[in-house]
Amino acid sequence: MPQSESIDLLVVDDNDEFRETMKAWFARRGCNVMSAATADEALGLAQQRAFDVAVFDMVMPGMNGISLLERFKKSHPDCEAILLTGQGTIETAVQAMKLGAFDFVTKPFPLKDLESLVQRAHERRRFLHEHPQLQEILATSQPPTELSVDSGAMQEVFRLIERAGPSDKAILIQGESGTGKELVARALHRASRRSSKPLVVINCAALPETLLESELFGHEKGAFTGAVAEKQGLFEVADGGTLFIDEVGELPGSLQAKLLRVLEDGSLRRVGSVKERRVNVRILAATNRNMLDEVQDGNFREDLYYRINVMSLELPPLPTRVPHIPLLVQHFLGPEWEIDDDALAAIERYDWPGNIRQLSNALERSKILADDGRVRISDLPHEVTEFSTTDRRLADIDDLSSIERTKIVEVLRRENGNKSRTAQILGIDRRKLYRLLEKYGIET
Repeated sequence: MPQSESIDLLVVDDNDEFRETMKAWFARRGCNVMSAATADEALGLAQQRAFDVAVFDMVMPGMNGISLLERFKKSHPDCEAILLTGQGTIETAVQAMKLGAFDFVTKPFPLKDLESLVQRAHERRRFLHEHPQLQEILATSQPPTELSVDSGAMQEVFRLIERAGPSDKAILIQGESGTGKELVARALHRASRRSSKPLVVINCAALPETLLESELFGHEKGAFTGAVAEKQGLFEVADGGTLFIDEVGELPGSLQAKLLRVLEDGSLRRVGSVKERRVNVRILAATNRNMLDEVQDGNFREDLYYRINVMSLELPPLPTRVPHIPLLVQHFLGPEWEIDDDALAAIERYDWPGNIRQLSNALERSKILADDGRVRISDLPHEVTEFSTTDRRLADIDDLSSIERTKIVEVLRRENGNKSRTAQILGIDRRKLYRLLEKYGIET
């Protein structure tokens, strides 16, 4: 952090030694630092002066970091807040992002990492003050739901988001349709140094080739029939920020070469133009295809594949996360909603071929039909309740491996993920259970 940078910083932590260490660290870097040991003390300080950035510990006696954040953002919405959390409270920290937290850092951490976060938070605040019209845009562009770190696999994804987010490298997000790939892209952008600049999204499967080229690279007036005016492409719109290319495996071969050139040196030409333009854009891409197979089959350029796949994130499908479905259900319903036990059991037994997106849509539908803030089994979609009540899962499946996998998942769910009890009930030893979990890709 530059010595000339003057940031009004509030540090709140009940650990006296750590709080004073943070205070001294940032003071040496030119910040105007005030500190508090409790949430009440922090709210008192905030009444006396305005802060650019605030750092809250998640777990404190009395009012915790979440409650402090909620109250603080109501009275000081333009102050960027960063939360400090332990490993066991990551899920709560993710929820805090929905309350307006800029980001969080997991203990233990190097103070340099926190310094970087504080600097980025201050840059975001300053940028929004210089461009006040973006406040409303950012507020309305947030997705209706955020990532839920509900399993070991998803915690690993989130750990990679924390590490890879600040990088400018291209990242390929892989997973079945509906597993939350766009939410991961948004989280990566939010964690990056480009978070104050645009995140632009395009779905390659939703547009024909001619229109897709114009959308990505722009066109000049008269370039083709209907081009009545010049148009910026999404690469130009995203300049300085991030472009998320969804379903990149659908990108036609003729456009793969143009995308590769942008990735190599940032240069592009609009359709119908000979003028070369340069952009500075980070690329995030997503696909539900096996891209190595696409490369081997000649459908996707190998050099482009390695350009967009500097790092890969694999999202697990919902059926492998059955023991954690209750957490997802409560996440989508919200804290003010309840659900009957038989309705939750039906949700847990259903296969959810559309993954998290299908679950989210089903619960939104149920909330519309429900009375008194409670979801009952009659509020769920017909395919969910019929599937669970008639137990068609076993009746309709001829494949013995599928039956075996289904039985393991059901017992694991019933035993709340306890592997010893699951192995005992299934009549196998734990080593065989672990082999089966690995064989069928079941996350616990």
